[in-house]
Amino acid sequence: MSVVFVPKKQRGKAQINQETIQRLLDENDQLVRCISEYQQKGRATECVQYQQILHRNIVYLGTIADASTEIQPEDTQTSADH
Repeated sequence: MSVVFVPKKQRGKAQINQETIQRLLDENDQLVRCISEYQQKGRATECVQYQQILHRNIVYLGTIADASTEIQPEDTQTSADH
């Protein structure tokens, strides 16, 4: 099961760290391999669930990336002003 599937009562409480991101990237790698294997066997309908999980993981990682770029350290902002 994907690490993104968290019960609603725990959402927003997870610590986002490099380990979590790496786990998602590793999971995505495995999902892509699985999807490719199913497609090569002509079983495209079976890979739809994996594509949905992959999509959800990618959107989640994109959300994390967007949020981390919005937070800029103060010293970076002040050094750009000088």
